[in-house]
Amino acid sequence: MVLSKEKFNFQSVIEIVESLSDHEQEHLIKIINHRLKQKEKEELLKAVQDSREAFIKGEVKSGTVADLMADLEEE
Repeated sequence: MVLSKEKFNFQSVIEIVESLSDHEQEHLIKIINHRLKQKEKEELLKAVQDSREAFIKGEVKSGTVADLMADLEEE
């Protein structure tokens, strides 16, 4: 069952979770943690992919910290 976000505010969600048994709450926490980790992993993979594409296109510079500071001073 998919519910629209507008139907529940944060407090009502907390109250619903609190109505669950301890076991159900623990299971929910595991599911949420798993989904958050999966989302972070997907975001990291996307960032790596974007970086690789930028490197291939020549949009990435390499250099020392001094080079970076010099570039920043020019801007």
